[in-house]
This record gives sequence, C-alpha cells and structure tokens, in this order.
Amino acid sequence: MDFKSNGIQHIGLPTNCFDESCAFYKTLGFVCRYETVAPSGVRVAFYELDDSFMMEIYEDSNVAGMSGAINHVSIDCTDIETAFASANAAGLKIVSDGIEALPFWSNGVRFFIIEGPNKERVEFCQVL
Repeated sequence: MDFKSNGIQHIGLPTNCFDESCAFYKTLGFVCRYETVAPSGVRVAFYELDDSFMMEIYEDSNVAGMSGAINHVSIDCTDIETAFASANAAGLKIVSDGIEALPFWSNGVRFFIIEGPNKERVEFCQVL
C-alpha cells in the first residue's frame, strides 16, 4: 500500500466490564486521555501509556472472553482518502462501510477497516 502512516494509533479492546477494564489499565500506569459515549450509546475510553501506546476500551456484549479478544489494531493515517484508495487498489477486503466517521476527540475521526487472512481487523484512522 502506498500511504503515509504515523505508526500504530491504538489497539481496540472490547469489554463487557467497562469500569473494571479502565481500572485495570490505570493500575498498569495508563492515563485516561479521552472518554465519551459513542452515538450507538456505548461508553468508549482511550487510555495511554507513557505518551506512546494507546488502548481504546469500549463496551461490547459480544466479548470473546479468551486469549485473542483484541478487536483491532489501528494505524494512524495522515490522509485517509489516500489510504482507502491504496487499500482498494491492493484488493484488500474492506469490512467497514467505506470510510466512516465518529465524533471522537476535538474534531472527529475518519476510519475504515480491512480484514486479514486470519480474520484479524486492521483499522486505518485519521484524527481530524
């Protein structure tokens, strides 16, 4: 793929025990950088460790509850349109509804998600 990335943006962790999960990551030294309720009504929080590693913790009733329960790895993009065009050109399986948007952070985010050969999900995300 031909696009500009700033590296890993976050790891998405679904949880059916939101408060307990947030407390767990606080115990590990993570600091809450952003918390909100998504338009779907679920609570979402972004916890950061040492200004370098971010976890997105969000409510989900369909948690696997076993090793491998991480939902996605998010790559930080500087130009979501170019990344999307590149993913399409590469023939990657896009599992999101094209480029989507959420009202997170100050100005929102735009993202899309692809699926890898092991059903892993990789999100490409641009914070606006």
